[in-house]
Amino acid sequence: MLRILDTRTGQPVPATPARRGLTRVEVHAGGLDLTALRVLLTADLLVRALELGGTPVWTMLTASSERAELGTAATALSIRPFEDSRDVASGLGEAQVVHVRAAVEEPPGAGVVVAVAPAGWDEAGEDVQGLLADPGALRLALLSVPRDEPAELDAGALEEAARTAAEWRTGVARWANQPSRPVPDEVRARLRAAWEDDLDLPGVLAVLRDVANAPDLPDGARFETFLYADRLLALDLAGELGNPG
Repeated sequence: MLRILDTRTGQPVPATPARRGLTRVEVHAGGLDLTALRVLLTADLLVRALELGGTPVWTMLTASSERAELGTAATALSIRPFEDSRDVASGLGEAQVVHVRAAVEEPPGAGVVVAVAPAGWDEAGEDVQGLLADPGALRLALLSVPRDEPAELDAGALEEAARTAAEWRTGVARWANQPSRPVPDEVRARLRAAWEDDLDLPGVLAVLRDVANAPDLPDGARFETFLYADRLLALDLAGELGNPG
C-alpha cells in the first residue's frame, strides 16, 4: 500500500484509506518555474503510483498564473493533464483528498498535504523553456533528488541524466532481442517497496541501476523490469525499440 508523509501532521498515512476508493489529488502551483514543474511532476508520480495499485484518481490543478504555459511545459515533461479546478465541482464521494504543493506555501483546506521542496537552476542565462530542450533529461534529473530536498540543478546534472536515459534506452532496445522473462519477484518487490514508501523515486532508480548491472540476470528480465518501472517513471525507456543498430 502506498504511504505518503502528511506534512500537516508529520506522520505517514495511506494515500488512499479505502481499497479502490476514489482519491482526489489537488495540485497547487504558482507560475511557470522549476518549483511549479516539480510540484506537477510529484502529483503525476502520485497519480501513476495510485493507478498501478488499482486506485481510481481524480486530479485537479489550481495555478495562480501562467496556467497555459505551465500546461505546455508539463506536457513536454510527460506529465499527464489535470482538470482545471475552476471548471469542476468537488465532492464526488472521494475516500481521500491529497493536496500537492510547494513546501513554502501554506497548507490548503482539509486533506493530506504532500509538500515538495523548491527546485532551481544553478546557472545564469537559462529559463525553463531552455531546460525543456531535453525534457527526458530534466524529468530524470528531478526524479533523482528526494522530494523533500531542494533540487538545485546545473548543466552537469542534466548531462548526467541525459547520458543515463540514453544508456537505459539503448539497453532496453538491446535486451528486447532476447527471450522475454518475467520481472523477478525480488526486483518487483524492491521497486514497489521504494515507490510505496512516500514515493521514493531515487530508490526506484537505484533498483534499475542494480538490474542493469546484475551479472546473472537474463536480459529478457532486464527488459521487462525496465518497462514495468517506466509505467511510473515515464522516461520513454522503450524509445529506441526498433531503431537499427
